[in-house]
Amino acid sequence: MQAKWLADRMPYLRGLKAPSDQQRLLMMLADKKDRTAADERKLAALVRAEKAQERAQKAHAAAARIVNAEKASERKARDHELYKSAGLLILSGLVDTRTGKPTRDRGELLGALFYLNEAMGRADDEKRAVWKSRGDAEIAARSAKQEITSPDQTEDGTGKGHSDARIPST
Repeated sequence: MQAKWLADRMPYLRGLKAPSDQQRLLMMLADKKDRTAADERKLAALVRAEKAQERAQKAHAAAARIVNAEKASERKARDHELYKSAGLLILSGLVDTRTGKPTRDRGELLGALFYLNEAMGRADDEKRAVWKSRGDAEIAARSAKQEITSPDQTEDGTGKGHSDARIPST
């Protein structure tokens, strides 16, 4: 089994641009025709070390795949939240559904959003409740309208495209 593994591993080791001292000695001993008992012991120890290094590389690669998958999942969740926020701008009429472009001047829109953010920080609970009530009512109305409209039928009945009443889930 060691001979087969070594035969399979040798092309990889020979292909390395900068093999380690350990790997160079392993290749030298593996290529040696008349090995002594001491050479065989050294070769066996080097093979065990190389196998351990190979397992460590595989474990490291598996861990990297897990970390990358987790990062991708986090990016996907973040992107989804951004799309939902963009959906709120579409629902409010500040962004055109078809083009994705603001319906107002970008500077004007950004200034208004800054103002809104500051106003929300100063707003009392009663005012916030009014805003939330209006927003929730609009979302509910659009959700009900979307359930009535079939996926192949638009709100205007033309049957072209999808309904503009896409509601971001919260």
